[in-house]
Amino acid sequence: MARRGKTAARQALKICAAALAAYCTASWPARADWRDDIGTFRIGIVAEPGGGNTVPGLARLTDAYANALGMKVEFVVARDYAALIEAQASGRVQYAIYSALAYATASERCGCVEPLVAPVDADGAVGIRSILVTRDGRLPDLAAIASHRIAIAPAENVGGALLPLAALSAEGVKIAQDSPFLARAASATAAETMLSGGEADALFGWEPADAEGRSTRSEGTVARLEAVGIPEASLRVLWTSGLLRYGPHAVRSDLDPEAKRRLTVFLTNLKSQTPDVYDLLEATHSGGFGPAAQKDYAMAVAIVRQETAGQE
Repeated sequence: MARRGKTAARQALKICAAALAAYCTASWPARADWRDDIGTFRIGIVAEPGGGNTVPGLARLTDAYANALGMKVEFVVARDYAALIEAQASGRVQYAIYSALAYATASERCGCVEPLVAPVDADGAVGIRSILVTRDGRLPDLAAIASHRIAIAPAENVGGALLPLAALSAEGVKIAQDSPFLARAASATAAETMLSGGEADALFGWEPADAEGRSTRSEGTVARLEAVGIPEASLRVLWTSGLLRYGPHAVRSDLDPEAKRRLTVFLTNLKSQTPDVYDLLEATHSGGFGPAAQKDYAMAVAIVRQETAGQE
């Protein structure tokens, strides 16, 4: 009898505990949705030069993002990429549209951002890579570079100066900006003229490439040289760098996964479903958006690190 009494008591305690748990759960407020936590989703963007604080089609873009996320959206127009980076690093904006080097700078600055998507060209190119091109065999190979005259674009030119020097450095070939064999041109076009006119034996240029690293050759240095009359057969590419992906749309890493999913679906379908909105968001690359990952910006990070080291 005593044993049965203890068993009944334990069962009664279990029933009471379950009832109490159910009551407490019902009494607790529902867990706040990620939209409630954010309040207003803020998107940072840099205005075009001379655009002030205005962005074409801003109302249409705001509505499109608001519908995709199911919440209030606000665009924040930054004066430059430095201001945009600071705004996202500090959490004042959850989402930012960057150039490749600006994204790499943000990543190095706080480690708190991640790319969602990046634009693609109509021919499938997802970025550019640097090339070393010679004419009529004037430069036999990369190893002979120091004994020849190499045309190079201005120091701030990404594809024709920053990218090749950073990529070669990563491969163990150290070339300083002021190396005596580099013939610094006033512009990328001037550097091409030096090669075509015989003033240089080779040229650091660029070409578009797809996600597998294949050259699309729809534009770039070789295409430009051929356009001024240099026969394709006389041009030879001796070296190519890794891919520098086009600049991404990036979010803070601590953004809720559901928000990231919604944004990725919205952006990757934007070109096919709402092409006019896509054109407002991306005026340069007409092939739509494709998923992007941190590894896609390894070359951009290499450039930023080399530039930072050069300033120390």
